[in-house]
Amino acid sequence: MDLNFSSDELQFQQEVKQFLAENLPAHIVAATANNSSVFVEKDLALEWQAILVKQGWAVPQWPLEHGGTEWTPAQKYLFSRECYLAGAPMLIPLGLLMLAPVIMAFGSEQQKTEYLPKILSGEHYWCQGYSEPGAGSDLASLKLKAEADGTDYIVNGSKIWTTHAHLSDHIFCLVRTDNSGRPQQGISFLLIDMDSPGITVEPILTMAGDHEVNQVFFDNVRVPQANRIGEENKGWSYAKYLLEFERGGGFSGPRIRHELDRLRQLAAEAGAENPDFDAHGDLERRLARLEIDLRALEITELRILSSVSGGGNPGPESSILKLTTVRLEQDINELSVEVIGYLGLVMNPVAGGSPDRPDFISSVVPRYLNNRAASIFGGSQEVQRNIIAKMVLGL
Repeated sequence: MDLNFSSDELQFQQEVKQFLAENLPAHIVAATANNSSVFVEKDLALEWQAILVKQGWAVPQWPLEHGGTEWTPAQKYLFSRECYLAGAPMLIPLGLLMLAPVIMAFGSEQQKTEYLPKILSGEHYWCQGYSEPGAGSDLASLKLKAEADGTDYIVNGSKIWTTHAHLSDHIFCLVRTDNSGRPQQGISFLLIDMDSPGITVEPILTMAGDHEVNQVFFDNVRVPQANRIGEENKGWSYAKYLLEFERGGGFSGPRIRHELDRLRQLAAEAGAENPDFDAHGDLERRLARLEIDLRALEITELRILSSVSGGGNPGPESSILKLTTVRLEQDINELSVEVIGYLGLVMNPVAGGSPDRPDFISSVVPRYLNNRAASIFGGSQEVQRNIIAKMVLGL
């Protein structure tokens, strides 16, 4: 197992650094640093996506024939790492990294031609319709009904916790098309235009006061059966395929390294203002613990990278990585709140910042609150532990 990068890979890394230095706009870096939500603002994400599309680097995970690259796993890792370290935002993954692989694997040629170019260009902006009021981690309990009517389906029910539904023009949904067998056997995968008559989007405000998630209601919404991905009642298999990309679609070490660096910056500023800030060394010990855990995560990701580069499969390690990633991020969020102290008592960002309260500090508490949900979405921590118990420990 070789954990070192080759000279060609290191040369590629320098090429990426140069591109970012010359093409990553400063206003996008600033907005990303101050962002407290899961995703940056839609307009900023699409602006950065357009820059990467022009370079041919927007979707390294896609096949070359659809606009991707022929990068090796190591190149993809290095690109992701340098983007995070430069302060670039994550591209909105709902269409690019979650729906698109499903269309490529299970969609018709007509669907590939219709949807993939518009996902890549940003013309189509997608949200995900999985969770329902009574179906979250137990997703097979979903009840959104799609009844056949000629060449269409009539869809009734609702979805909840739908990120960016209020900004999206399309939604990919799991729907119930059969109740006769096991719950997993009666689910289909539908692509729905958000402008369809009968769709209503109601906002849900998070603890941090953000409007990022929604509840989406479907009242006799007519959807062409041609918008179904793959076979009817086979949607559960397609959903599991998609979740592999949601849970383990990339490497998290570079992003967490960037977050830990920002925490160290906060701590250094607090120490400069108050020499007794960490008089007993408790903060330094906790930072050292985070550094140790992060290095362990980075080494694990490099081991997986080495395996994938050699033709292997990550397997249950993706669940291990999600557990570790969420814990590390939440620990960094929590310690960041402690470091800023009384400055965190007011959450609403001050436009342009102030001498005592720059915008970045304004995002610390909202980021802490929003990131509590990371223990649930993409498969709860309990679900990940069950996967590890079964696949690794054989229990």
